Amino acid sequence: MARGRGARRIAGALAVCAALAACDQKAKEPPLENFTAEEIYRRGEWELANSRKATEAARYFGEVERLYPYSEWAKRALIMQAFAYHKDRDYENSRAAAQRYIDTYPAEEDAAYAKYLLALSYYDQIDEVGRDQGLTFQALQALRAVIEEYPDSDYARSAILKFDLAFDHLAAKEMEIGRYYLRGRNYTAAINRFRVVVEQYQTTTQTPEALYRLVEAYLSLGLTDEAQTAGAILGYNFQSTDWYRDAFNQLKKRGLEPRQKGNNWLSAIYRQMIRGEWL
Repeated sequence: MARGRGARRIAGALAVCAALAACDQKAKEPPLENFTAEEIYRRGEWELANSRKATEAARYFGEVERLYPYSEWAKRALIMQAFAYHKDRDYENSRAAAQRYIDTYPAEEDAAYAKYLLALSYYDQIDEVGRDQGLTFQALQALRAVIEEYPDSDYARSAILKFDLAFDHLAAKEMEIGRYYLRGRNYTAAINRFRVVVEQYQTTTQTPEALYRLVEAYLSLGLTDEAQTAGAILGYNFQSTDWYRDAFNQLKKRGLEPRQKGNNWLSAIYRQMIRGEWL
């Protein structure tokens, strides 16, 4: 037993010595001021490629900018720092670095990528539907800037896809709240949410369900003109969906059919969408 305790003490002492040696070796490393901008930049690239976390890479790229400001290597390092922070999911610092690049080098080719990284720093933080959607709005604004300012770039094509997904995300938020109200039989509040989807997010994948839920809610309130008109719009645009089949059956049970009736907000949409009457 004594021999075992002695071995453990020796092993512990060796571990401490190794740690101290490593600290001493690190302390003896020459300061970064002794290296060229390219050498520091290459060290950042190595850290980015070989380290599990990109924190050190971002630090080296930042040192290039600090020690050799406005040099060609500083310009390269700044966009790489924004990328490294984003890779490390440090979205706030990624945004800051990307914005610095845009402010400092607005005419450079990589300004498009900096704008795209800025948008991604919002987009990649979009959480599940039930959370606050402030970041989704910011992502949409930043993605739109990429699309409008660099329409012929690969970044614009990627931004369009992400814009559509983020837009659908906002519509899904409205649907989630509307379904909550519908389950609680708060039909007026539910209708207001579904109306937002139909009027403001009609190009999203949420629209067929929103129209079906409007049929459901209006039938529950006994407002058959609105229910039939919602069914008519659903049938015209999404006839092959289960949502339309279910809406059709709901109306049929009450001796009704999908067709435009009355003079309400859905009738206006029907005239605009199907008849092309915009006035």
